[in-house]
Amino acid sequence: MKEDEKVLVVPREKIFEKEYWQGLKRDDLGHYINIIKNNYSFMRRGDVEEDPSFQQIIPYILFSFQKKFFLYKYIQGAGEKRLVNNYQLGVGGHINEIDEMGEFIENAVLREWSEEVKFKGNILNKKFVGILNDDSRPVEKVHLGIIYHFEGDSPDIIVREKDKMEGELVDLDKIRGLAQEIQGWPPIVWRDYLAELL
Repeated sequence: MKEDEKVLVVPREKIFEKEYWQGLKRDDLGHYINIIKNNYSFMRRGDVEEDPSFQQIIPYILFSFQKKFFLYKYIQGAGEKRLVNNYQLGVGGHINEIDEMGEFIENAVLREWSEEVKFKGNILNKKFVGILNDDSRPVEKVHLGIIYHFEGDSPDIIVREKDKMEGELVDLDKIRGLAQEIQGWPPIVWRDYLAELL
């Protein structure tokens, strides 16, 4: 049961003690990573999914091949029903206790990458882009995105859980169009990062 999964959380007041932001923060990132590393705990997912006093930390990996980015959509089989028919630009998920040894954020990034997609190729570059906060909807308000960008040398990428999501590589023009129509993290990622790549 996903409700019983133990997920890494940080008190919201700790994250925003210094300043509050809405969108993708790209400066002073070391400060916020240290806050996460020094103030985290693991809590039952069902207890925090609607509790905005805690931020669930979500590694969120953008993937690109040349000028195309991986875009996916949750379908009816998705575990998080609030996200059905929503688009995402990042592969990701919660940080679990299994990730805790060593650099747990990086461990979770690599685990989620291997669990969510099958990629036949090599990752040429890994970039830590920023930390995303979005308080516009209840589902995003309880999550904080740790945004990475992986560049690969192959377009051979597919989602593993085809009963929950579908994915494809798309160009930036398509993402720009979608960003005008959808909610959640993809429009913010577009506005605060991808738009500058055009």
